[in-house]
Amino acid sequence: MKIILKKQLEQLHRNHKQNATNLTPEIGYVRTPVKPVVKLFGGSSCTWLLTELNPESNIAFGLCDLGHGTPELGYVSLAELEAIKFPPFGLPIERDMNWEADKTITEYASESRTLGYIKA
Repeated sequence: MKIILKKQLEQLHRNHKQNATNLTPEIGYVRTPVKPVVKLFGGSSCTWLLTELNPESNIAFGLCDLGHGTPELGYVSLAELEAIKFPPFGLPIERDMNWEADKTITEYASESRTLGYIKA
């Protein structure tokens, strides 16, 4: 299974392009609060909700939860995610094929800080 579909990649790239235009010297980098495009998961409790992807660096932005009770907004390498194999069986990260965002990334992040995990 492909980790991210072509349609999702195109939306992630569009979101990156839109946010790249929001860089100003006075304010810095201001993200437009968009809904996550894709939900990835793996292991027993790791979850990633991705909103954008830089097509040049293959670095994504989103809400990341490694299962330690501290989900955070940040950057993650798509190549590194694709290379992860979870023990003991070496299973890869998967895409939640039926998931569709019903909140913005800001709303998911706020909720996850309270809960200690991503509820999506």
